[in-house]
Amino acid sequence: MFEIKRLISVLIVLQLITTACDSKTNSALNPNIKHNDVLVQQNKMPNEMPDDFNFLVRFGLGESRKNEINTYNNTVTKDLIIHGTATAKVAFTKEEKRNIYEKMREINIMGTKELIPTLPTDQSCDKTPYNEDSWQISVIGETKTLVWSDKNCEVTIDAKQLLELRTFIQKLVVGKEAYKELPEAEGGYD
Repeated sequence: MFEIKRLISVLIVLQLITTACDSKTNSALNPNIKHNDVLVQQNKMPNEMPDDFNFLVRFGLGESRKNEINTYNNTVTKDLIIHGTATAKVAFTKEEKRNIYEKMREINIMGTKELIPTLPTDQSCDKTPYNEDSWQISVIGETKTLVWSDKNCEVTIDAKQLLELRTFIQKLVVGKEAYKELPEAEGGYD
């Protein structure tokens, strides 16, 4: 009797070990791993900024996304509202671009993003004017496009992260001499 209990105990332990090994193997093969009911995405962005890293962000009010920061061609476009737009050649230093890349890597910008609230709490909210950003990011041969808006008043955590990123980048641009030489905007949006 004692031998049967011992044998059963050994078999249970072996089963637990086998199950644990299987789940570790499956986790290693699956780039999107579930931990405590939260999907954790593997970050595909290399630790070091690749040579082909570039981005473009267009932003503004509503569909009037006339402001643009473009590292593909090192330009910045400013919305002058009633006077159209003005563009200047603006390039980031290697260190600035590396800092931007690191912030993008921190939020796993090349991963899956939830940019539209799944269940808005106030279905009647329709904000005018509203903010809208459109992103294009290129890293190691892959290009990703992201668009978010606060038209329906609510924004997701991922959209907030993109807004914080864009604000960080804007602060760098505003400090550039070529940007300071652009004309001031006149007028406003309703």
